[in-house]
Order: sequence, then C-alpha cells, then structure tokens
Amino acid sequence: MHHHRAAFPGLGHCPDPGTFRRTVRLGNVTAVSGATHPADGPRLYDRAAELSAVARLSARAAAGRGGVLFVTGNPGEGRTALLRRAAHDFPGAAYRVAAPHHRGPWSAVRALFAELAPTPAAGRRALRLARGEGGLARGVAALATGTEAVLLCVDDLHLWDAHSRAALAAAWQETGGRRQDRVGWLVSAARHHRLPEVPGAETVRLGRLTASGARALLDDLCPVAAPAPPVGERLLDEAAGHPGVLTAAVRRLTVPQLAGSLPLPRPAVDDTVLAEVYGGLLQRLPAASRRLLATVAVAALAGRAGAGADAAGTVAYGVGGGGGSAPAGARGARASAEPLEGLVADGLLRRRRGGAVGFDDPFLGRAALASARQPWRGRTRALHAPGADRGIDRPAAAPAPSADRPAPGSAPSADRSAAGSALARSEDHRADRLGPSAAVRALSPVARGRAQLVRGLAALAGGPVMDAHEALLQAAELLRERAPVEASDARFLAMEAAWAGGDVEACLAALDGGAEVRGLERDFADGLSAALTVRLDDARTALARVVAGEGGADDPRLLLRAGAAALVLGDTAVAARIHARALVRARAEHRTALLPHALEQLAYAELRAGRYGRAALAAREGLRTAEATGQHNVAAHQHAVLALVASVKGDGSAVAEHAGRALETAGPHGLVQAATLAEWALARAERGRGLAAQAAARLVPLVRPGPRGGHFALRMLVVPCFVETAVAAGRNAEARDAAEEYAVWAALGVDAAAQAQLARCRALLAEGEASAYWFREAVRRHDSCGNDFERARTLLAYGTWLRRRRRPGDARGPLRDALVTFERAAAEGWAEHARSELRATGGASGGAKDSAAPPDLTPQQQRIARLVARGATNQEVADHLSLSPRTVDHHLRGVFARLGIRSRVELPGVVDGWDAGRREAGGRHTVSGPVPPQRAV
Repeated sequence: MHHHRAAFPGLGHCPDPGTFRRTVRLGNVTAVSGATHPADGPRLYDRAAELSAVARLSARAAAGRGGVLFVTGNPGEGRTALLRRAAHDFPGAAYRVAAPHHRGPWSAVRALFAELAPTPAAGRRALRLARGEGGLARGVAALATGTEAVLLCVDDLHLWDAHSRAALAAAWQETGGRRQDRVGWLVSAARHHRLPEVPGAETVRLGRLTASGARALLDDLCPVAAPAPPVGERLLDEAAGHPGVLTAAVRRLTVPQLAGSLPLPRPAVDDTVLAEVYGGLLQRLPAASRRLLATVAVAALAGRAGAGADAAGTVAYGVGGGGGSAPAGARGARASAEPLEGLVADGLLRRRRGGAVGFDDPFLGRAALASARQPWRGRTRALHAPGADRGIDRPAAAPAPSADRPAPGSAPSADRSAAGSALARSEDHRADRLGPSAAVRALSPVARGRAQLVRGLAALAGGPVMDAHEALLQAAELLRERAPVEASDARFLAMEAAWAGGDVEACLAALDGGAEVRGLERDFADGLSAALTVRLDDARTALARVVAGEGGADDPRLLLRAGAAALVLGDTAVAARIHARALVRARAEHRTALLPHALEQLAYAELRAGRYGRAALAAREGLRTAEATGQHNVAAHQHAVLALVASVKGDGSAVAEHAGRALETAGPHGLVQAATLAEWALARAERGRGLAAQAAARLVPLVRPGPRGGHFALRMLVVPCFVETAVAAGRNAEARDAAEEYAVWAALGVDAAAQAQLARCRALLAEGEASAYWFREAVRRHDSCGNDFERARTLLAYGTWLRRRRRPGDARGPLRDALVTFERAAAEGWAEHARSELRATGGASGGAKDSAAPPDLTPQQQRIARLVARGATNQEVADHLSLSPRTVDHHLRGVFARLGIRSRVELPGVVDGWDAGRREAGGRHTVSGPVPPQRAV
C-alpha cells in the first residue's frame, strides 16, 4: 500500500505540505470540497479491505445508487482516520460530521444541515423538513441538489443524540429501496454500538494491525530516530497491534527512553496510556457499568491465578436467566448483576461457550481497572499487595506501587508487566505464555467471592445450570461476612439454578443457609423451603406476607418475587397482575436486561390462568429480548412456552420447531424444567394427530418420580394429560395409578383447578353412569376455579362421551359451550375438534365446515382419513376416537371406495388437496389440539 502521513485518533491529522485541497472547519463539522487532490493523503496501515469497501460506496454514489457503509471499531483503532482518508479520496463533495459537544435533541442533524446548507435559512427549512413528514432523507435531498455525488462521513454515531440517530436510521431505511440517490453515507461507530437495520448496507470492522503494519506505524511515530530494537520490540509486544495504544505509548516517551538510554515505564502500556485511549468510552458509561467491567477484569486476573479465567482474559460472567420461571428472586436479584447483561448486549463483553464471557478487547478490562472509582483502584492495588488480606472493598492505605517504588514483597515489576500484557494479548502472542504474578493469588475472600459470582451468573444465563448453582453457593459463602447483600442475592440465584435443573435438594441447600437473608427475603426463602418439603401451612403463612408486600416500593425485581410467591400459592390471577406490573416498571425504568425475566414470569402466569394468547405475546417478546441480551437459557424456556401454545392451536410444525430449539439448549445445559415443558408440548401434538400410544410413551418419564423423571414442579401438572392419553392408548392401569397419586396432591389445595381436573380423570377411568357423574362433578368444580379453558376441555370430553353413547341431543349443549370458549381463546385445534364432534351429533357447528372435503364423506370418515394421512395406524385411530380397530377398518374401506383410491398410501395427497382448496377459499384446517399447559412456578 502507498503510505501517506499518519492520521490516527490522538495522533492528529498532519496534512501533507503539498496539499492544495481546501478544507474549511466550522464548529464540529469539517466540509472538504474542491477537485484538486494532493499527491499524498492520510496514511493508513493494514486497511486495504476497508478502503476497498469505501471505494465501492464511492462508485455507487457516483453511479446514482448511493448506499450506506458502516465502520466499527474499538477506541483508537482508526475509525476517524479512515473517514479522513475517504473524504480525501472522494472525487465529489465530501463532508465529515462529528458529534456535537452539546447533545440536545436534533443537535447533530442541526449541525449537519448548517454545513450542507448554502444559507442559514435553507438549513432551518431542511431541519423542519427532517423533523416533519418529509424525514431526514428529504432534508438532505433538498440541500444536495447538485449533479455531483456527495459523500457524508458521519463520525462517532454512538455519540449522536437519539433524535438524530433515529432520523438517520429512517432516512437510510427509506433510501435503501430507492436507486436514484447520489449520496453515499460513510458512518463510523464504536464496536459496542448496535447499528440500525439498513437494507443493502455494508459493515466493516476495524481490527488490530499485523506485525508489519505496527512496525510501519512505529517508524512513522519516530521520524527523527528509530527506537532501539529492545525498546521497539517491547512497545510492539505490549501494544499488541493496537494503533491507538501504540501511539499513546510512544507519545509519552522521551528521546532518551526511545533510544534505550533511560528505562521505560513498567509496563510501557500503563494506566496513563489506557486512560488516554479508553477514558472517553468509560466515562460515558454509567458508574455501575464501570464498576462491573472492573469486577470482570479482577475476576480475569484472579482466573489467571487459578480461578478459572482463560489466558485471554475470559471470565465466567452473566446475569440470571437460567430459565425457568423459578420463583426465586434471582430474577429479582437486587445485586449489581443486572447491568452485566446490558454490557453483553452492547458488545463490551462477549459471551463464549458454556456461558463464560470475556473482553473481546482485553485492553478494555485493564482500562476499566485503571479508571474505576477509588475503592476499585484500591482493589487493583490489592492484587499486587503482599497478603492482600484486608479485602478488596477497602482502599489500600499505602500508595499504589510503581516502577520506581515497588511494594515490599510484591512480585517483580517484570512479572506485573507480563501479567498485564498477557491480559491484552490473544493466545498467539508470547506474553500469553508468561505466568501470572504470584501476588495475584493472594486475593481476599471478597475478591474470590465476586469472581465466583460472575462465574455462576454466566452459567445461569447461558451455560450448565448446576455448574452455576455450585459457583453461586461458593460465592455466597465467601461474601457473607463482608458483602451480605451480594451473598443473599447469590443464594437466591443458586436456588434459581437448582430449580431450573430440577434438583429439590440443591434448592433447599441454597434456601436454608445464610443468616444474611432477612425481611421479606427471609419469608420468601422460608415459604419456598416449606413448600418444597410439603409443610404447606408454614408455606402459606410466609408466602402470603411476600404477596401482600408486592415487592415494596415498586421495585420490579421484588415484584417478580412477589408474583412467584403467588404462583406457589396457586393464585394465578394475582400472579399475572403482579408480573404485569413488574413488566411495566421494568420498561419504565429501561431495565433491558430484566425484561426477559419479567416476560418469562408473565408468560407462565398467563399459562396457569389458561390465557394462551396472552402467554404467546409475552413469550415472543421475551424470546426476542433474551436472544438480544444473550440469555440463552431464558430463550430455551420461552421456546418451550411457545411450543405449548402451538400445541393448543394445533400447529404441529410450530410445536416441533420451538420444542426442538428448547431441547437443543436444555440438554447440554441441564435445563430439566425446559426439557419437561418441551417434551410435554411434543406429546400433546402427537395426541392431537391421533398418535396416542406414542404420546403416552413420551409422557411416562415426565410423570415418573425421581432424578430420571420430569421436573418436580411440573410432574403433577402433567398427570391429567397423561391420564387422558394413557386411557386412549389402553394403558388403563398406569393411568389409574397416576390418578390416585394426583388425588393426594390435589387434596393439598395448591392448584385451584386440580380438583376439577381430578374429577375429569375419574370420569375417563370410570364406566357407565359413574362417568357421567364425574363429568358433571368436574364441570361444577370448574365453575369455581376460574380457568375457562380447562372447563371447556371437560365439556368437550363430556360431550364426546355422550355422543358415543348415542345421546346426541344431550351432547350438543356441552359441545357448543366448549366450541365458543375455544374460539374465544384462539385455540384453533381444540375448536376444530369441538366442531367435528358437534357435526357428528347432527347439530350445526357454528364454524367453518371442511368444504374442500368430498360432501359424501361423513364427519367421522373425514376425521379418520385425516388421522391416517398423518401416519396413524388403525389401532391409534381407534384409541383416539374411542372406536374398535374393526370399526376404523370398515370406515377406511368406505373412504377408499368413495375417493376412488386403493390404499392408505394415497391418502396424504388427497388430504393435502383438501387443505389447498380450503386455503384458496380463505379457510384454514387445523388438527385437534391436546391438553393445555400448566405451570407451577
């Protein structure tokens, strides 16, 4: 590459003396115009690919097709230098626009238009157009009316005010579909900034320099005399190819130091250098985020001494998610853990395999330590202090050791330099193979506790949850004396991890310890412990106090805890109300990292109440927010919720997709709760397709007690579904045993709908008029429990039972009531089942008929044809429809004769033709749906 005078952030732009191009600077905007080009432009290093992308953008603008090119990078990696070079090389009019110091609404757009406009009045008119219906694209078009192409270089988009960023995004999205546009947008932003979705936009990401590129930069930084070889090697090694860091490190050295006559600072890339490069980024972060970055960096250093971080500075870190809707306050962890997910979402930290996260830019971790508050600087000093037994949450009394005044007994300065350099290098560099300072091993219990806390949080959010449980319990023990609030939160997070993993004993271990847990937290812990050990009177007393408190002063985290307590008590209406309130508060406070948890809890509460449409809305939004923040375990549970909702609707493909996504994460991460829900959804879909035997086999493990069974909080809730399926599959003995155990559980009164569902189970297992009695009893009990969907299921089962006993007149009333409820609940699969049964009684179904099917097929024959087309055997169809296999065979022969086909192999094509005809007519066929989901906590 032909090199020009360097132009890097912090180094400054040094135009070549031979430059004749006219540059006018006004405020924060530099307008570059004129057609005369210098012989040399700003010099760049290792940026051939980026310059090629700029050339493509310029060519599109010149051809009238415009476009957007995003350039992202970490501080000091050369975003501004690339924009300067692009403006220099562009053949038309180029404008570079930086973020104004004042960031009021529309301030950046106002500055842009002030420079584009020929007069102030024209700029004001364009601004009015941009703020109105015309949008920013029209405002720019009104000013850039010439025939030549225009390049607008927008620097530091992340520092623009929100109004201006929104206007830019809207303009880019609008012009993305237009081909007549002579404006090219070259936009730089910090790597952690989330860029808008723009059709056709290209993104280039700046990175570190190669060894040759770094040497070329070092040579240009030392134009008078090249540095002595040992000095140059050390600078290049410690800067690790970072152009801004290398520039700042060289700038602070004197000529004798560069020549090797005087010693260099140890390390050469020290706090001063990092503060110069990264100080602006860190200062713009909230104080809590800065402290948490420092915590992660401390844990990384501790990990190099054996606490589990990898050599590149990876630490286990994250925030609770584990999934499930554990009632725990972990969702509500009061600790400073919540901003951690925001740092992941912003890209300042990156989640890695197993839930661990680390710094993509390890210099950021060192800079966070250097620029943190005074107590954190004390903790950093403690890493190098002898003994380090005073605790990292208290500043060291002595000044920090330096190269000139090492701490007594501390590791040699060369070792400290090696440890710092290792944190800043990737594993291909020599510094990574150097051992950590021995003094790092002398971390205080608080430092080790916080390191374990972030490890556990990482696994809870996106790794094995029982690993999270162990790390969080260790953190609670280490923190209990010096940081009791964090220790309390660590215990609740450990309980949540155990809950997601389906381990009752581990839940109790987390709940039972810890004198630091007090007040409503103590009530919650005691109440949940009592519920898990079936001391229900004690549980009700303690949890009722938590529900009555409703989280105190509208704190969304504590509201989630109160809502979870309501679910344990079986009050689904109150639980849904409290969780909805928590969601509103989280949104009002912009608690992005808390939203997935709030939405997950709300989705489960709505499921418990039988409101599946609302549950699906919450789960879909929760899935989006969980994926956006990297909370993969939460995402698995939201997929499981959506699978259950899809099984109610009768959408088999959606069940398979969401259940598969849930199980994909649940298996390796030990999410027993998510796996149970996903398997339940698959079984219900199979039952809806008439595959009763297959569905029963899938459900057997879910209702089995013990470690090889399903989740302890869901086992009894699955039993009604299992009883119905097992009876259809001819497994009556197993169904009877499960129903008897369910009767014991229902008597405890922890689920308002349990007695009604127990009566339905007994009706399915009884014979003769005993069945009629239990169906009527089930309907009566449903009337007082408030779950309309479960009542409609019982009415459907009762109407079906009456029809099959040749009492069609009696059957129509229950079937009509069931149909209306299913339609209101958008439970399309169940509604279709009810319509089919109602048609079989000779009554009007009140819904769309299968007009695409041949009119000479009876409703029963249509149902048999559809089930067989979906792969059901004669025995499975008989089980599903309560017929004998001989009767199914008789009907099937009639179907073949009337359709003019010879075997069941031809049925799928015929049924697909029916469905295609119905879609063309505006209808939609769905198969009957299985049992709706329930959720404990």
